Amino acid sequence: MIGPTLPACDTGIIRATARDTLGCPKDSKRWVLAAAILGSTMAFIDTSVVNVALPAIQADLAMPLSLAQWIVNAYMLMLGSLVLIGGSAGDRFGRRRVFAAGAVIFTAASIACGLAPRAMGLIGARAAQGIGGSFLIPSSLAIISEAFPEHERGRAIGACAGASALSTALGPVLGG
Repeated sequence: MIGPTLPACDTGIIRATARDTLGCPKDSKRWVLAAAILGSTMAFIDTSVVNVALPAIQADLAMPLSLAQWIVNAYMLMLGSLVLIGGSAGDRFGRRRVFAAGAVIFTAASIACGLAPRAMGLIGARAAQGIGGSFLIPSSLAIISEAFPEHERGRAIGACAGASALSTALGPVLGG
């Protein structure tokens, strides 16, 4: 069959009550929020943390500036171009499943970045990190929307957005 089998935005999920959502007991909501914040923070902090380390990476791998720029650009290109696809994948295959896949991809790519002996390997691993981040960011917000009832949802999304913004701002400090 050609075409989507599920609607892109299921209003029943968005407007679900706490009982109809992930089935999270009240105590588990904090863990859901913490996991969602950690996932989106990993993706957002990586947009700025590498900028501080870029001169040292360039010197260690003896690469020209044109390749060093691709260390940052590969991540941002993949993240920016695939974030909508990551959100659609969450709608189609399940938000928790896509979030978990994004975390695995991002973590494996981070390890590959640390072990990369040459510039092209590092650039490829950074692109893979961007793919993982494109699954983490939209899924984290969707999971929060599912886990929290409507009257608590705004505060939870605000906490996630605040933590993501703070991590982006603190990225250069932490990277230094």
